[in-house]
Amino acid sequence: MLIVVALIALHVLSSKYVKRRAMRFANYEAMEKFTGDRILSGNYMTLALRVITLLLVVLAMSGMTVWYMGHSSDSDYVLAIDASGSMMAEDFQPNRLSAAKTAAKTFLDTVPEDTRIGIVSFAGISFIKQEMTNDMEKLKKGVDRIDIETVGGTAVGDAIVASVNLLANSGKPKVVILLTDGQNNVGITLEEAVDYASEEGVVVDTIGIGTEQGGQVGEGFVSKLDSSGLRYVANRTGGMFYSVSNVEELAGVYEGIATSEERLISYNASTLLLLAAIAVFFIEWMLTNTRWSLLP
Repeated sequence: MLIVVALIALHVLSSKYVKRRAMRFANYEAMEKFTGDRILSGNYMTLALRVITLLLVVLAMSGMTVWYMGHSSDSDYVLAIDASGSMMAEDFQPNRLSAAKTAAKTFLDTVPEDTRIGIVSFAGISFIKQEMTNDMEKLKKGVDRIDIETVGGTAVGDAIVASVNLLANSGKPKVVILLTDGQNNVGITLEEAVDYASEEGVVVDTIGIGTEQGGQVGEGFVSKLDSSGLRYVANRTGGMFYSVSNVEELAGVYEGIATSEERLISYNASTLLLLAAIAVFFIEWMLTNTRWSLLP
């Protein structure tokens, strides 16, 4: 944006320089009879068109994204499901992972048949269980393939990045539904993942699965829900955060997302802004260099 300020300053300085040189050789008294006091134009119309062109280019290069309320049924989705060891906690019956897989299939049964969906599971790293498709049978098999991974840790940030990459070629509004107990402890930070999702115009809905009391995992270890990070991810990407403490609530959240009539949808305006910049540039060129010239 500082380039715009520099352009205006350069225009003003160059106009003053040209005016001084013109006055040195001009017959000022004769010219004043025809033009009045304003003998030389400030070319303000030219300046305005050039500033508009430059502003549009800057905004296009910055990846400007417009957010608006739209129909959620027009979206493509990625279901990202935690498959770390903590998902074996038994505060959900028979455990968190089994409950999550059952609820994910409910989601698949609820969305319109032509909805494209991808499946990602994650522990210390992410695993793509199903590429983007609208084949519900393949998607359900992808959910069935999710199992507890032996890679230690829970890389929530990496899972967000992997899910966003799956949606890269989507021409529709893009939504990630991330389900986890919220304990990000390996991989990139949530801040980095959120920045990447926002740059790509992806909304991330987060579901925190677990109870305040926690669930038993193995001998002597209790896994509890950590909701602060999930709330942060949802707020920063225009999504919603849900906390569920039983199977019924979990199924209701998935069904609610699938049937929601409206949600925040992003639109990357870079291409439109670049086309507008080209159009304004062409208008300025035509008005200053052709026989239809209107600008001095």
